[in-house]
Amino acid sequence: MERRRENRRLISKVISFFWHRITIIALAVALVLLLGGKFELASATQPNAELEIQKLTVCYALGTDAIGRGDLQEGKNIYRDCFTQDALITAIFPDGASETRTGTDAWADFVYAVFQANGYQATQHLIGTINISLQNSQATMSSYLHATHKLSETSIDVANGTYEDEVINENGQWKIRRRTLKLIDFLNLSSPTTKEKPEKPHKPNIPRKTL
Repeated sequence: MERRRENRRLISKVISFFWHRITIIALAVALVLLLGGKFELASATQPNAELEIQKLTVCYALGTDAIGRGDLQEGKNIYRDCFTQDALITAIFPDGASETRTGTDAWADFVYAVFQANGYQATQHLIGTINISLQNSQATMSSYLHATHKLSETSIDVANGTYEDEVINENGQWKIRRRTLKLIDFLNLSSPTTKEKPEKPHKPNIPRKTL
């Protein structure tokens, strides 16, 4: 009788031991699956978000170049895909002067007026060195600008600067809520028409601005 009791106690201890082990393993597996799933979701979502945000600065360049070739309405249409409806957009020029507009249509009108006043036939905005900091449904982005503005076959204006953006996720879409363009230089480059007689440099309107 005593031996049976001892066997039962031994069996009970063995079952209890294995039960605790199985419970711990099950919890560990569940934790790995849970955290692993979240990690995979985060890994999959963040690169996609950064790619969508990066497209916004390219979107702006395309809209601005549409305006640069004289198509104001196309520029406005493209801008609406890049910005929130009440976006605040500012340009700070190398001399310290600045211009601010609220809303993409107002900004497009301003850009068009500047380009027309300067006599640009076409523009090309190149974007590079894009840096994005993402936090939940908001982000900041900075990107470098190199812009060429065609005045004639032998004369261009060149501008360099940095875009600084505040970006939000609005109804599932990333859009720029605030953009500040900080220009660091603005130069006119002209090539000579002949070896003996170089073309006179372009005389800009005063005050001289570009975007």
